[in-house]
Amino acid sequence: MRWTLPVLFFSAFIAVAADPIVPPDAKVETIFEGGVVLTEGVAVAPDGKVYFSDITFTHFSKAQKQPIEAGHIWKYDPKTGKAVIFRSPSGMSNGLKFDAEGNLLAAEGADHGGRRITRTDMKTGKSYIVAALFEGKPFNSPNDITIDEKGRIYFSDPRYLGHEPIDQPVMAVYRIDPDGEVHRIITDAGKPNGVAISPDQKTLYVVSNDNGTTGIGRLKSEGTKILEPTRKGNMALMAYDLAADGTAKFRKTLVDYAPEDGPDGLVCDKDGNVYAAVRAESRPGICVYSPEGKEIAYIKTEMPTNVGFGRGDDAKLLYITAGKSLYRIRLNKEGYQLPAKK
Repeated sequence: MRWTLPVLFFSAFIAVAADPIVPPDAKVETIFEGGVVLTEGVAVAPDGKVYFSDITFTHFSKAQKQPIEAGHIWKYDPKTGKAVIFRSPSGMSNGLKFDAEGNLLAAEGADHGGRRITRTDMKTGKSYIVAALFEGKPFNSPNDITIDEKGRIYFSDPRYLGHEPIDQPVMAVYRIDPDGEVHRIITDAGKPNGVAISPDQKTLYVVSNDNGTTGIGRLKSEGTKILEPTRKGNMALMAYDLAADGTAKFRKTLVDYAPEDGPDGLVCDKDGNVYAAVRAESRPGICVYSPEGKEIAYIKTEMPTNVGFGRGDDAKLLYITAGKSLYRIRLNKEGYQLPAKK
């Protein structure tokens, strides 16, 4: 996902939308404020606990003359209201998802991260490398993850920051089959970021958030002013036709956000509506779109990074990562979750 600093802190936000998505009295509640630089990749486990990444930009730590932290994954318990570190170092994890067996998949990025996809067995605590190379070369910086009902993993691989070499010839979307084989399936998405599969398994939603640089924090600047200007590229929410064999073909651009920034992470509800964390400076927040790309609701937040639905009795609870914090809001729609494997 893409990041921009600095960010502003708000203790609560009023949801601005009409039914049937957002209740008239719904509010965004702050439930965690302890991130280092940027929270990301929120995902809810089958037991209802909430996991999210804490991305600790090394250049930011150096600029603040602070110890360089190696990235963390937090675990928040809705029953106690407390958050603890689940894993550190995190491999600079970004997007997180739980598979059908309840294990945690993490997209580990660059900036001294793993640049790979890992799976953590939630029963044993052991982590396994699912994919780290394509054609013998490291990935750019795995960013976001989605999983289809056949157990195939899809992930985006842009580069927003880090000092590591860029070894892949394109910023792409990949598919990992259950046998471990890796396929590059989308090369025309610009700078792919958030990814999500529709509940009917026929559409792969892909965000392009092309900020015009592969090294946030490395351009010359004075304060917040960048002295080496860049040109932004494609800022869009796109729909790809997802075939039964796991291949994808561009269908249409659902929303074009240019000249402002586009979304970051996104998820679907059970009806197939898309909840996107939109980072437009003039209107940051969670935009809800129909499968055809029509905006049907809007939730105002600080600059968001990702979203994820709760489970069980909290299936209508939407969790939001933004800034250094974690938020939640109760909606009228249940989130789509990968069916559990029995």
